[in-house]
Amino acid sequence: MRVFAGYLALLLATPLAALAVILPANVYRAQGIAAPDCDGPLQVLIFAVPAVLIYGAGAVLAYRAGRRFHRIVSLLCLIIALATVPNIAEAMHELHQNAAAGECVG
Repeated sequence: MRVFAGYLALLLATPLAALAVILPANVYRAQGIAAPDCDGPLQVLIFAVPAVLIYGAGAVLAYRAGRRFHRIVSLLCLIIALATVPNIAEAMHELHQNAAAGECVG
């Protein structure tokens, strides 16, 4: 029953991970407009950090279970967690770029 609950949690977190991967850190730049986006990086981080934590923990826990099916699930969790890392890095770069330019002072 505990394994089923863990897989259910991973399944329910799938939309969170999808948003973490597809949201751009700067919506304006994604549209071709050269303007700072003060809210974009934080919107990415709100989805991406929990997704990395959930799927990273899922990868570790599924790998420790030891069966072949659990190892495959562990590999999928690891792929999902690693897919969000470039978007986190882009969001952090955008935050530091906006802070250095002084454009998004609140």
